[in-house]
Amino acid sequence: MTAIERYFFTPIYYPGSPLSVVKWWESRRPLFNACVGGAGLLSVGAIVVSSVLPPHPLPILVPWLGIVAYGVLANLCYSLGAPADMLLRRMLGPRAAAAGPVLFRYGFVFSLGLTLLPVPLSFLGWVIRLFVR
Repeated sequence: MTAIERYFFTPIYYPGSPLSVVKWWESRRPLFNACVGGAGLLSVGAIVVSSVLPPHPLPILVPWLGIVAYGVLANLCYSLGAPADMLLRRMLGPRAAAAGPVLFRYGFVFSLGLTLLPVPLSFLGWVIRLFVR
């Protein structure tokens, strides 16, 4: 079984207790944090690069407080995965067996997409600067 299969496509997911649901989610948090953090570094790099590109470079302003707040909020939203998983299991019973992996996959992809959104926006801003001034 590859790491991708193990983290994103758990073949059998039948937690027996709320503690096992939390353990399952928390075992994936380091991967989530590493990937979202890496995407954040890529986004900050793209903002810096697009800011200094000619013909009209901008001053480089990296909002460190906003970056820290984003990381805290991303982890807070991630922490809602286990309660949502337990709620779905309670509401749907055995039909909710795959709810955890599905919630994790969609939340992971959404978080990466949101974190990488500044990359195209910063370069779009650079293209606009090319034509406006």
